Amino acid sequence: MRLSRYFLPLLRDTPKEAEIVSHRLMLRAGMIRQQSAGIYSWLPLGLRVLDKINRIVREEQNRSGAIEILMPTVQSADLWRESGRYDAYGKEMLRIKDRHDRDMLYGPTNEEMVTDIFRSYVKSYKDLPLNLYHIQWKFRDEVRPRFGVMRGREFLMKDAYSFDVDKAAARHAYNRMFTAYLRTFARLGLKAIPMRADTGPIGGDLSHEFIVLASTGESEVFCHSDYLAFETPAADTDFDSVEALQAIVEKWTGLYAATEEMHDAAAYAAVPAEKQVSARGIEVGHIFYFGTKYSEPMGATVAGPDGQNLPVHMGSYGIGPSRLVAALIEAGHDDGGIIWPDEIAPFDVAVLNLKTGDAGTDAACEKLYGALLAKGYDALYDDTAERPGGKFATADLIGIPRQIIVGPKGLAEGKVEIKRRAGGERELVPLEAALDRFKGKAA
Repeated sequence: MRLSRYFLPLLRDTPKEAEIVSHRLMLRAGMIRQQSAGIYSWLPLGLRVLDKINRIVREEQNRSGAIEILMPTVQSADLWRESGRYDAYGKEMLRIKDRHDRDMLYGPTNEEMVTDIFRSYVKSYKDLPLNLYHIQWKFRDEVRPRFGVMRGREFLMKDAYSFDVDKAAARHAYNRMFTAYLRTFARLGLKAIPMRADTGPIGGDLSHEFIVLASTGESEVFCHSDYLAFETPAADTDFDSVEALQAIVEKWTGLYAATEEMHDAAAYAAVPAEKQVSARGIEVGHIFYFGTKYSEPMGATVAGPDGQNLPVHMGSYGIGPSRLVAALIEAGHDDGGIIWPDEIAPFDVAVLNLKTGDAGTDAACEKLYGALLAKGYDALYDDTAERPGGKFATADLIGIPRQIIVGPKGLAEGKVEIKRRAGGERELVPLEAALDRFKGKAA
């Protein structure tokens, strides 16, 4: 992408309404624009990051055996009346009427709708287990939306729903998602700790929040420091092995870790003082097992081995990709701007032409830019007439991991400069050697 043709509305000044780093930097980097309280448009740079997060989320959901669908944003109130949640959910639900005066709602979650889909098609235990997921916009009318996309009213959610014949099978489904979440957050460059959590309006008696420690977190969390050194489950983890997944879950829940709502002061006091971690945390994922809470009132049953109809056991599993964008910025930034993990950055590499219009730098940059694209890299070519200082500031602000800096002075010696955004290391190398550093990106 040539920057001269790209839509990148940067802000040089810090917006007054932005209270935390991620909100400030997302506005300054031209990633989002607020349309109303807690509701944002995602501009090109922000959408590129969001799409890359979604790709990783999808890959790990698919690896675990979940199957993608897509459900509507607007739902019938009748489904929620069947489950008993329509009146109980509270003011966070946006209730609306269509032109025929039918009660509708903008979905805050999809347990009822996916249960309706399931009961319409699945009739036998032989068709289980089943886990259906989608990535869809949700709306919850927060009383006080704040912190940008960290706590917005409209947000993007990956929500998965498992269906199993009994509690034991449902627990294995829960463990599948537990393990998939550990892998997902690790691939995003985040250390997420699963913590015992309140089930809230979703219901059930088993729930974990995945928490990233950050000073701007919404609530206080408590955990054992050894979690910070735990290794992520491998890519070849056998998601069909009950024993293997149970061992992973036992390892990751064997030490103390709890959100503020579930905190047990006495149990925490038993943790050695030097191992105690009390910090703020950002919730990046939440998983629930709730048994037959929805299947019984909504008639989602299957014929068991003896022919008797059985209500299915269910769980739901959420990750907020839009919220993750902010969490990643909170975890990775400096005074210059955003520091993205390589897999999530909107562009892999930037080519900075320090003297646009100069025949030598123009030719060198065109050669570099063309070669990078041919090798499969997402490259951003800053071919604008901006001064060098402005180009450096832009590349740092938007967090491009690697920069190839081409100026007439270095080019006179046949060299260009390569800069790594994280750490700021710089190296002068011959032009051809710069291309050799980028071997080709795997598809």
